[in-house]
This record gives sequence, structure tokens and C-alpha cells, in this order.
Amino acid sequence: MKKAFRLFMLLALVMVPLLSACGKSTSNDAGNSPSNSASTTPSSSASSSPSGDTTKKFKVGILAPAVTHGWVAAVAYHAENRAKELSNEIEYKLQTSNNAEEMTAQLDDLMTWGAQAIVAFPQWEGMEVPIKRALDAGIKVVNFDIVINADGVYRVAGNNEDMGVQGANYIVNKIGKEGNVVMLEVPSSGSVSELRKKGFVDTLKQIAPNMKVQTYATKFTREDGLKDFADILTKNKKIDAVYSMDDETSIGVLQAIKEAGRTDIKVVTGGGGMQEYFKMMPENKDIWIQSALYSPAMVKDAVDVALKVLKGEDAPKETIIPTTIVDRDNYTQFIDDKSPY
Repeated sequence: MKKAFRLFMLLALVMVPLLSACGKSTSNDAGNSPSNSASTTPSSSASSSPSGDTTKKFKVGILAPAVTHGWVAAVAYHAENRAKELSNEIEYKLQTSNNAEEMTAQLDDLMTWGAQAIVAFPQWEGMEVPIKRALDAGIKVVNFDIVINADGVYRVAGNNEDMGVQGANYIVNKIGKEGNVVMLEVPSSGSVSELRKKGFVDTLKQIAPNMKVQTYATKFTREDGLKDFADILTKNKKIDAVYSMDDETSIGVLQAIKEAGRTDIKVVTGGGGMQEYFKMMPENKDIWIQSALYSPAMVKDAVDVALKVLKGEDAPKETIIPTTIVDRDNYTQFIDDKSPY
């Protein structure tokens, strides 16, 4: 009996590791091995698409100026938000720059990254050559706002000339066909200022040929609007209206008027769609404050055009968004507390 018992115990000790090893092997065969789990994902993707890949996204680059102006900041904000909304279809990179040279280098980086489309918002001259290089490489380019002289570029912009037309009509509607108007142009903004000026001047010639217009140069900042208009006020004892092309400039103009204690000015126009400027409209009962809406949110349309082109869908070569006039009669319709501008 003792011999039989010892033999039984010896067999039991041998069988334990064997059974344990068999248990481990069974667990792996059930689907926990790395090789087995790795093979299921690609086969699942391939079965849902004839091409074998439904997760591929289009690569879209976005080029914008560095923040020197509230409107510019809002362009980058809205562009990125739209790209995030389309994240199931596109992969994006947003780059901001301080000058044409920096933007050119960033465009080269986007080409190296493999961008299939680029939404470009250049604010300087000299971008035609690098944009042409991208086009020659087969990259789709959607130009936002300022005109780029290169064949094959898609363009999305507001109607700059119509902003000038609407500004002229608004001033005549408020002060009549005769008076003294100061026009603040911004030569450094290129086609933006040129087109707004053209619309304003041409329209005044048609509807109020006796209107006296004096033109001064400034910039799209409230600091320049304040500084330049303070000087203009000392040179002009009677001003009936101010044709300003930009909301930021207009805020500076209004501050200069207030500090000078002037009560002769009855209209100050603007442009862009700035929330702070909208909220000033009802506060100034003696001055009609107007903005020709040129919303930075239009850049969303530029991102949409880029995606349409990449998907092979029809997209217009040029998308021009109509002008909307905002003043104290309708400003509440355009208040957006989430807007960065």
C-alpha cells in the first residue's frame, strides 16, 4: 500500500504542470494572442470598403497671419473650428505667420507634410510665387479674402466693393446729398481698401455729386484710428460723416470724437463685424454707427470649398458673400458672446 500511495503522489506531481501548460495554450487559442487580435482590425476595414480603407482623411493646411488685429484672430479661430467640425473627413494643420517670408516657409512645411489642399489668407505682397509652386505640385489652393494673382486658385471673400457702395448709400441716407465727409483709406491692405474705396467714391459720384470728400490714410487698428483722426479733427472744423472701412479703426475714431468734444459728426461707418463695436451702437444716440458686415466666419466657407474640391465635387472658382449692414436698429441680431472678435 505504501508503495502504491507513493506512486500515486508521484504521478499527481507530474500531471499538475502539464495541465497548467495546457490551460495557458487554450487561453491563447481562444483569441488573446497578439497575432490573432492584430489581424481582425485591417480585415474589418477592408470588408467595409472596396478600396480596403475607409479611415483615410484628406490633409488640409491652413495659413493665416499672426494676430495683429481682432478680425485676423477670429479668422484663425473660425477656420480651426470648422476644421475640427470636419475631423471625420480631414486632418489639418494651422500655421500663423508675421510676414510673407514666414508664410512661404510654412507653405513649404505643409507641402512636405503632404497637404492636398491649402486655405491661405495672406496679408502681404509676394505670395504669388510660392502659391504657384503649390499649384504646380498638384495642391488645391483656396484663397481667403485678399486677391492672389495665380491661375487655378479658388477664392472666398466678402464683397469689398459693395461695402463701399453700401457705405455711400448709408451716409447719404443719414445726412443728405451735401456735406463734408472724411474717408479713411488703408493703402497697406491692398485690394481690400482699393475695392472699398472704389465702391464708395463711384457711388457718391452717382447719388451725391456735390458731396465733399477728403481722404486720409490710416490702418486697421483702433490706436491708429484714434491717433490719425485726432489730427484730422484739428484740420477740419466741420465734418458731417466719416467713411471708415473697419470696425477697429472706427472705435478709435469714436474715441477721438469724444475726447475732442465734437458734436458735428452724425455718421461713422465701419466694416468687419466686431462684437464690441456692435454694442457701442445703441450707446451713441447722436451718431449713427454702422458696420458693413464682413464676418471672419466666412473662412468656414473657404474650408468647405477645399473639402469639396478634394472630394471631386463641384465648387465655384469664386465665392463672394453679400454685404449686410448693421446699426442700432438691428445690431441685436448679430450679437454673439462666443465670438473672439
